[in-house]
Amino acid sequence: MTDPDIIIRLAARGDGVTADGRHVPGTAPGDRVSADGCVTPGPNRAEPPCRHFGSCGGCQLQHVGHAALADFVRDRVVGALAGQDVAAGDIRSAQLSPPGTRRRAALSALVTGGRVQLGFNAAGSNQIADLNECPLLLPELAALFAPLRRLLGRHGRQRRPIRILLQRLDQGMELVLDGLTDDGLAAAMALQDFAAEHRLARLVVDRGDGPETLWEPEPATIAFGAIRVVPPPGAFLQATAAGEAALRAAVGEAVGDAATIADLFAGIGTFALLLAPGRRIYAAEAARDAIAALKIAADRAQAAVVTEHRDLFRRPLIPAELNRFAAVVLDPPRAGAAEQVQQLAGSTVPRLAYVSCNPATFARDAKQLIAGGYRLDWVQPVGQFRWSTHVELMGCFSRQ
Repeated sequence: MTDPDIIIRLAARGDGVTADGRHVPGTAPGDRVSADGCVTPGPNRAEPPCRHFGSCGGCQLQHVGHAALADFVRDRVVGALAGQDVAAGDIRSAQLSPPGTRRRAALSALVTGGRVQLGFNAAGSNQIADLNECPLLLPELAALFAPLRRLLGRHGRQRRPIRILLQRLDQGMELVLDGLTDDGLAAAMALQDFAAEHRLARLVVDRGDGPETLWEPEPATIAFGAIRVVPPPGAFLQATAAGEAALRAAVGEAVGDAATIADLFAGIGTFALLLAPGRRIYAAEAARDAIAALKIAADRAQAAVVTEHRDLFRRPLIPAELNRFAAVVLDPPRAGAAEQVQQLAGSTVPRLAYVSCNPATFARDAKQLIAGGYRLDWVQPVGQFRWSTHVELMGCFSRQ
């Protein structure tokens, strides 16, 4: 009989759950919770590596050991599919990105007087957790925290928080400052001096009238295989190189040797350009700047990629269009792809590779695909956002 005081699993938001159903924040599987709430650590308890853990909202699970963390990522997928009565042939072990490898971070900064708060939002709050370190991020991202504080402090008080995007491109760091109100020649020169001193690949400022690139000594690129894309400022990238590689490998396995592939919600070409050699690719994306960047990169590489600026929520591909392809790759936002999935369910496409950042909407869409005659052969869970409750996955579907 299971001890009712033992934490047996982690709930979707990271709380430990005892065998008798109590939710206890800050616990790990194997911990014992006494009647008075005292917690005795179990074998899956880990020492949080960051001094900001608990106050910063960026991580929820630094107190959980690696094996239990991997189980949590996989269990999130298992639970979502079970909630929709969806059977999967195989749900594989989760692949987790290592600490210190996240190449993209969206932060906030609040400048009041001479003080600058900079970091992620505090746990359960819209306040900013002032960070001095972050073991999640690539060291070169975290190394910019202190210089950014000094830079923003010199720009004086800001009416609203400044949204900051840091991400690693091929040539170095991209910095996007959204909401910085200080303008004029002196401010622009100070920003350029900062970019030069810290060898940024690109510096972009949005003062409310659209992004303006102030520094880009050479075209800033991101490579997908042998093809380099010049992404628009702040373009979406997978959070870690390891996570991208895991999803890329899963997509490649799912589409197999398909010679004609549709990449839907293609972004700047994360999958389309990697799959392009030796194949014919159709790529559709609603963001005009993203699909334009993909097209330019494909054309320069003389890749057989046809692009279309298309809103797949309002105008999904219909079966007559879909049936031309031997495989389809889907990578929708968190809301899933209900409208496009409805059309796919009525198509004859032999193979589908569905990349998702939301197990719940993936399970909902999987149920519709299965009702339309597909089989969910396997799922690869991926934990790019280490120590968080955010889970990604790639599901392989085939026609029965």
